[in-house]
Amino acid sequence: MSGETNSNFRLLHTMIRVKDLDKSLNFYCDILGMKLLRKTDFPGGKFTLAFVGYGDEKDSTVIELTHNWDQEEPYDIGNGFGHLALGVQDIYGVCDKLAAQGVNIPRPPGPMKHGTSVIAFIEDPDGYKVELIERK
Repeated sequence: MSGETNSNFRLLHTMIRVKDLDKSLNFYCDILGMKLLRKTDFPGGKFTLAFVGYGDEKDSTVIELTHNWDQEEPYDIGNGFGHLALGVQDIYGVCDKLAAQGVNIPRPPGPMKHGTSVIAFIEDPDGYKVELIERK
């Protein structure tokens, strides 16, 4: 299967656990411009699922934000998860706007160390890394 496209599979979503759903929805929807596609409470399981993205789920990969109602401590992000990645135009201008909105930018925009892409890293309210990659 190496090098072949398998049309039987399509990436649907990436799930991350969030401590404060309102803060996360603000970050992904209001700050990064995604749309809240659907949100469902599961009282029996004491959790809420919110799906956000730039396009409809039938055509686009989205992010599933999972909020467990009884979670009091921040989640341990661990060392296995890397980051989400978003393509942007004018990465320097985007980062200026994000910084003005209080978004943490641990890696300001600039060229990659071992490549030619211009990237930056921002953090969501739970500390998940989101890589911004400048698209021409």
